[in-house]
Amino acid sequence: MGAIVMMSACTQTKNPFLQEWDTPYGIPPFDKITLADYIPAVKAGIEQQEKELQAILDNQEAPTFKNTVEAYDLSGEILSKVNGVLFNLQETEGSDEMEKVAEEATELLTAHENEISMNKKFFERVKAVYDADQSGLTREQQMVLKNLYKSFTRNGVDLDEASQARLKEVNVKIASMQQKFGTNLLAENNAFKEKFGIPVSSYTDEMTSCEDRARREEMFKAYSSRGNNGNEYDNKALSLEILKLRAEKARMLGFDTFAAYELDDQMAHDPATVDAFLDQIQKASNAKAKEEVYDMQKIMDEDIAAGKLAKGSRIQPWDWFYYAEKVRQRKYALDEEQTKPYFRMENVRKGIFAAAHKLYGINVEPLDGVPVYNPAVETFKVTDADGSLLGIFMTDYFPRSSKRGGAWMNVFRDQYVDKDGNEIRPIVVNVGNMAAPTETEPALFSIDNVETVFHEFGHGLHGLLTKCAYPSVSGTSVKRDFVETFSQFNENWAFQPEILAEYATNYKTGEVIPDSLVAKINNARKFNQGFMTSELCAASILDMKWHELTLEELSKMSEGDQAANVAAFEEKVCKEMGLIDEIIPRYRTTYFNHIFNSGYCAGYYSYLWAEVLDKDAFEYFQQQGLYDPHVADKFRRTFLERGGSEEPMVLYMRFKGSEPDPGALLRARGLE
Repeated sequence: MGAIVMMSACTQTKNPFLQEWDTPYGIPPFDKITLADYIPAVKAGIEQQEKELQAILDNQEAPTFKNTVEAYDLSGEILSKVNGVLFNLQETEGSDEMEKVAEEATELLTAHENEISMNKKFFERVKAVYDADQSGLTREQQMVLKNLYKSFTRNGVDLDEASQARLKEVNVKIASMQQKFGTNLLAENNAFKEKFGIPVSSYTDEMTSCEDRARREEMFKAYSSRGNNGNEYDNKALSLEILKLRAEKARMLGFDTFAAYELDDQMAHDPATVDAFLDQIQKASNAKAKEEVYDMQKIMDEDIAAGKLAKGSRIQPWDWFYYAEKVRQRKYALDEEQTKPYFRMENVRKGIFAAAHKLYGINVEPLDGVPVYNPAVETFKVTDADGSLLGIFMTDYFPRSSKRGGAWMNVFRDQYVDKDGNEIRPIVVNVGNMAAPTETEPALFSIDNVETVFHEFGHGLHGLLTKCAYPSVSGTSVKRDFVETFSQFNENWAFQPEILAEYATNYKTGEVIPDSLVAKINNARKFNQGFMTSELCAASILDMKWHELTLEELSKMSEGDQAANVAAFEEKVCKEMGLIDEIIPRYRTTYFNHIFNSGYCAGYYSYLWAEVLDKDAFEYFQQQGLYDPHVADKFRRTFLERGGSEEPMVLYMRFKGSEPDPGALLRARGLE
């Protein structure tokens, strides 16, 4: 905490980030933090870590893991505290003022990270440890060392001074533009809500139930043109500039494209592997989607015959959700108005806790009277079977204008063992935009909402159950195309009859969901998977194709009519992949937040890649016994506790004894 003494006494008293937190379980004192606290805390944190790094460099002893790698991994206490709060709240409590703070903080932090990753003297010490005999290190320490070493080589430590200066400039520009992309998209999402009276998160539900075809078309066109309206929030030029800067960065670091640079450090390793993987899935899903169009058109033809639609009407993208629901009701007699009363938010949350208890023996209890960043947030204490603390868990499920769209898991504090040997347990949050309560009804979730809550708690379990020594590899700090394995795996338990019996009760009558309705839900699980897989796979391919462009190709696209260039590129990619006209990618370029303002650039394929692992693991559970305590314990010890302390495939082989079967994904989605 050396940097704190340099602040004035007044600042020390007022800035919560520069104090020890005496809150229960070290939860951030949200009620005491103001916008004015962030930048001084970021600057103090940078100063603190600079001093800690200088102490490492000034150490006259020979470099060792402890005095170099460990010392760095455990440095930056203030930055960890302020970053954990700032960038979580930026996404949930956004405002113009917060965006300005986040933008300034991002520039400061990016510059700081550049100075570290390009510090040749520091790299020499790390390299000395890396090149020495590592047999005395634990496997976790070896992975921490390897990751740190690669972070230097992947971030320009070997470049000359002029090239390093340019790379620093590029990194700062990319970080700033990514922030702007997200800010623009939030504004566009809010504009959509003002126009149609529903949040973006309710788009699918509205499109499913809306009988007015003209309104559906209007909504579809507004939804699919977010960030592409030629206004002050337009993201076309911004996305092209981000792509161009990424391509320049990759070129400087010895790669032809940014996709090649990104994939070099992932499980898939290279773009060709990902392209072949996605191509196989897209072919199967396109074929299935064509069957789905045929089924929907038959019902549309009935509406034409009844005079509800003009003769010759054909299924269009804005018809898909509406007519797919009609097909589902006929095939499976499943109406979500029947299921929603059993999926009250509080009950679904009880379900995710019940499943975790049944599998891993953990317990979750409400934690009242603790600081929260919004009144909608609820907090829980998570303990192991022996009563020991695993972590603190928060939920923030409902939409508001200050919150970005989608659902995600994040941490306010990582799990690790501090310098004094004390184990620090994590503080995890699940955020969503699920159906909110109304004046007449509690929050009642759709089937998709239920899956989302189980998905995000899968990430939460990965963060809560971790038992690592070093923050850089704890929890979800794993390779990007591995991290979704555990969130998607947890979805498999959402509609298991034994779990449903524990949480799915009618909020009016208390009746447990009947077996007949459970059977309908599970029979319909593979319904519409041609569409679902096609739009997901199409977005993954679009992501890859953007990032497989060279610097020269992107520079040319940035010239002239950018709107036409972006549209033409998307059309070309969709045509080449064989995407049918009735479907568009789940995310189009100008609102593809995952790849332009998140960690999934050249990585959106990760969801499908990880699904092979998750579905293969679930088949193994089915073979051994869904609730076999030995299998569940092995899953916990092998994966959920280990974080990034071992290579993903080594862990998978250790768990199952064989590599995952790629066919598991196709079987699970009914696409064989």
